[in-house]
Amino acid sequence: MRKQFPYTLFFSILILIFMIVAPMIIIKSMPVKASSEEDNSSSISENNNLITINGSENIKVYITKEDRMEEVPIEDYVKSVVSGEMPASFSDEALKAQAVAARTYIMSKRSRPCDIAKGGDVCDTTHCQVYISKVSRLEKWEDKATENWDKISKAVDETKGKVLTYNNQLVLYPQFFSTSSGMTENAVDVFSNDVPYLVSTESKGEEIAPKYESEIPFNINEFVNKVNEKYPEAELTVENLQGNIEIISRSSAGGIKEIRLGQTKVKGLDFRLSFGLNSTNFEYTISNDQILFKCKGYGHGVGMSQWGANVMAKSGSNYEEILKHYYKGIDLKVIKFKE
Repeated sequence: MRKQFPYTLFFSILILIFMIVAPMIIIKSMPVKASSEEDNSSSISENNNLITINGSENIKVYITKEDRMEEVPIEDYVKSVVSGEMPASFSDEALKAQAVAARTYIMSKRSRPCDIAKGGDVCDTTHCQVYISKVSRLEKWEDKATENWDKISKAVDETKGKVLTYNNQLVLYPQFFSTSSGMTENAVDVFSNDVPYLVSTESKGEEIAPKYESEIPFNINEFVNKVNEKYPEAELTVENLQGNIEIISRSSAGGIKEIRLGQTKVKGLDFRLSFGLNSTNFEYTISNDQILFKCKGYGHGVGMSQWGANVMAKSGSNYEEILKHYYKGIDLKVIKFKE
């Protein structure tokens, strides 16, 4: 006997397939609508100029001469630092660039506080940044006190909260110094650390700076004694000095990377600090009972040149252009504090 085809089962399967496939066809034919996650991405993009910093807006500054801690709001701190680190006579845009660099520096100390600040974020000396209280600063300015403070306050206020970032991370080494010799230095040549945003760059027009060139003489006996005291293995004498001081290598910017003193080799930065030279970019001459060092520039030479920044400002560059010239590949973002 021939079996009948199970039509009831067949139609049931067709209905089931239609119920599954039809909605899929309809969904694919509908226009795509952004999800809530995609909507949020636009607000993230709009807020991409923010960088979150842990902690409050107050800075703990160790006042070294008085052996005490002072707590100040960050923007007040930056005003005091700018007043101590850069002449108030400099152009507004240079002062703004200095404000951003100083603010970046103090924020970087949140993760690596000053080791002589006795629990504070920073000390008030050149070991960190020069911090001078508003009261002390106004006293030193005398007749121009109000005018100068208002000018610096305006520069800081107009950059409020702005810091340097590299690859969306806070810049940890916003180095700056007084005067270059025409080129800034690579960080690796001075500090032996290769920092991608601290690379040598041209810095024009600094010949007008008061410390662009300097001369520091030493009595030969004094110099030899000081070398042997600092570097005993040098074994220098007045008689053998002429042939036993030699510049071994220089950076592309002109700074001395290494110098030979008798039987020892010394880093240019260490030599500069040991003998109080204004920079590592120097020549020397020996005559009679004197050795004379002729330096170009003032400071370590890494990062932003303050006099160079002022030259750029006077030539029409704004503070962001100045900062991006001296710190390669950086962006500016605004601090958002998270306690």
